[in-house]
Amino acid sequence: MKKIKKYLKKNLTKERYQHTLGVAYTATAMAMKYNPDTTNSDFIKKAELAGLLHDCAKNMDNGKKIRICDKNNISYTSIEAENTFLLHGKVGAHIAKSKFGIEDDDILNAIIWHTTGRPEMSTLEKIIFIADYIEPSRKPIPDLDYIRKLAFEDLDMAMRAILVNTINYLQKSNKPFDPMTQKTYDSYNNV
Repeated sequence: MKKIKKYLKKNLTKERYQHTLGVAYTATAMAMKYNPDTTNSDFIKKAELAGLLHDCAKNMDNGKKIRICDKNNISYTSIEAENTFLLHGKVGAHIAKSKFGIEDDDILNAIIWHTTGRPEMSTLEKIIFIADYIEPSRKPIPDLDYIRKLAFEDLDMAMRAILVNTINYLQKSNKPFDPMTQKTYDSYNNV
């Protein structure tokens, strides 16, 4: 963890680093609640690790994100190519694997999908997605207190509430969004 935190302090803005610590903290608390095996603390450690690394490529130059994807055969959509900030999850997973030796697919997928989500997410993926949205230093957004409460009651309902807010915000502000966000929303719409 020390090596990861040192890397993050060097490569993230002060605000992004604080956000990252908040996500790791929140993810750890959520993992304590939703741990599928209460006799094993590995799940809690995985949540902390994924929380720490979820934004490790967030402040990277956008051109560098594209180059890393191209060099390492990391596929990306035309939407991601036009909005390269969306690539930070995929590039972050690459950094987690190549720089820090993370091989656990659940951790890597949690990093990849923490922004858009995806249908049929694992418990860890949901935790990182939600923790990114509700961490303590998050600026006020609609229904944040309600979603924070939901996060510790029902992961799927929290996912749906976040996706509704995200899509409404993107549509109102006329911003493009990754089609995976819509697919994820559609998959949770019947929750």
